[in-house]
This record gives sequence, structure tokens and C-alpha cells, in this order.
Amino acid sequence: MEETRRFLTSLGLPAGDVYDLPTSTKRFPDGAQYRLEIPSTESGPALAAIIEEAERYELTIHRISQGSGVMLMTDAEILEMARLAISQRMEISLFARPNAAWDTGAMAVASGGKTVAPRLRGQEQLVHCLEDVRRAAALGIRSVLLADDGALWVANEMRQQGLLPSDMQFKISVMMASANPASIRLLEKLGADTFNIPTDLSLPQIAAIRQAVDIPLDIYVEAPDDLGGFVRLYEIPELIRIAAPVYIKFGLRNAPNIYPAGTHLEATALALTRERVRRARLGVDIIKRYYPDAVMSQPGASGLAIPHNL
Repeated sequence: MEETRRFLTSLGLPAGDVYDLPTSTKRFPDGAQYRLEIPSTESGPALAAIIEEAERYELTIHRISQGSGVMLMTDAEILEMARLAISQRMEISLFARPNAAWDTGAMAVASGGKTVAPRLRGQEQLVHCLEDVRRAAALGIRSVLLADDGALWVANEMRQQGLLPSDMQFKISVMMASANPASIRLLEKLGADTFNIPTDLSLPQIAAIRQAVDIPLDIYVEAPDDLGGFVRLYEIPELIRIAAPVYIKFGLRNAPNIYPAGTHLEATALALTRERVRRARLGVDIIKRYYPDAVMSQPGASGLAIPHNL
């Protein structure tokens, strides 16, 4: 076992989980340790509600992410979200769909096939996913969520070869589920710009990941029920300290899964969105109470994938 541990350290990986929880010295480009993200923002009206609630609670929301996919939004709806985000100097990340969970295959819904669900099923789905990425980019969006390592590799090749904008960012979904430093470093090498870790990792496990990778980590401090339903608000100060740079991400327990969203679910989606912003206020209060020296990015900070004006 010691020989294995020595080999891991020779690769720049930790020898094991890091129980002494060292303070991370890594930062966002602006020198900040953390940013705030509101997930499951499925429409322009939902983003408008976030802006309204953020003003009421005196919050800076740096990034919103969406889960239903580019394919389920009209051009006008995407442009509406982009305009709102630009007005706030905020990042939007739209999911590149479809995937196996939305397809006709049986394995994604089988008891042993849950890990297949977020992946792309067949080459045609890879084409469709990449078309979502290209369409989002053409409409000014500069960040997309991916949940397939092959799609990440190809999208990064497209970025490098000029088929996607050079400032396009690839945010890796929590559904990818990579949960150790080597796997996440591999995704970083494939072109990931930010990685959403699984919701149930311990602080020593997260500290080990931070030693191995440089990209920001996206961390649910309240997870939706279908991702564990964990409420980790009191861990936020330590998560910032050991894992910076981090996006602190506010999901919502006791809430329905609304993917794919649409106008038939708009009232529910708006109510959930407003409560997520309230949860963010609670989280920021905990940071101020227990880690007042933690540095948060300002609106429009360097490195945010803010949409472009068309």
C-alpha cells in the first residue's frame, strides 16, 4: 500500500484523503475565494425573480445554471436570459442535452443503470449535445453544462480549433459523479473549466480533490432530494477555506424535480427559485458570522462566463 501511495504522490496526487484540512491557497482570477450559484434557473422569468430577490436580500449572485437544456428553449427565451444576465454581469450556464435518461433505452431506468442516465447514448446524441453547445454559443451564451466525458473532449477540441468561441466555458454537471482526485484531474485535462463534485463528499475527500486540481469546484450546500437532500449550511465556511476557489451552490430540499421545465410548471419553478435565493442569504450570513475574512467576488469578476451582446 505504501508503494501505491508513493506512486500517487509522484503523479502530483494526494496519498489519501486529507484529514488535516489545509487552507487552500488557490483563488479565482480576481483573488476571491468564493462565488454564489443558484441552480435550476429554467427561464427568463425565473432569472428575473432571482434578480428581484437578490436585490431584496442584498446579495450578489455570480452564476445561475439551468437543467432542462438548450433544446427546450426558443431563441427568444435564451436571448431574454442573456440580456438579464448581462445587465447584472452574471454568468449563465445552460445544460447541453439530451442524454440517456431522456431517450428510449431501458438501462437508464433499470436499478443498476443509474450511472448511465446522464451520459450520451449513441453517436447521434453526441451530435445533438454538440449542436446544443453550438447553438448556445451562437446566441451569446458562454457557459454550458456537460455530463459526458466524450462530449467534453470533443467540445474542447471544437474550442481549440475555433468551432466554438475561445472564451466558451464547460461546467461539469454533478451528474458526472466523478468522486476522486484522479478522475477530476482527468476531466480538467480534457478541458473542464469548473466541476460540480458529488453532494456527499466529506471535508477530507474534498480537501484531497483540491490538492489535485486547479479549476473551481461547484459545491451543493443544500442538495435536491434526488441528489441526497443534504443540508450542509454550517460547513460553508470550512468548504470555502479548504476548497477555494468554490461556487457555493444552493439547491433545495423538499422540492420537486421539475426537469424538463416549461410553462406548465412556471409557478412552481418561480417559487423554488425565490426560496433558493433566500437560502443563499442564510448561507452568506453564516459566512459572515464564522469566516468574516473570506473573500467573495464582485459582480462581473474576471473569469465569469457572462453572455455576449448580439
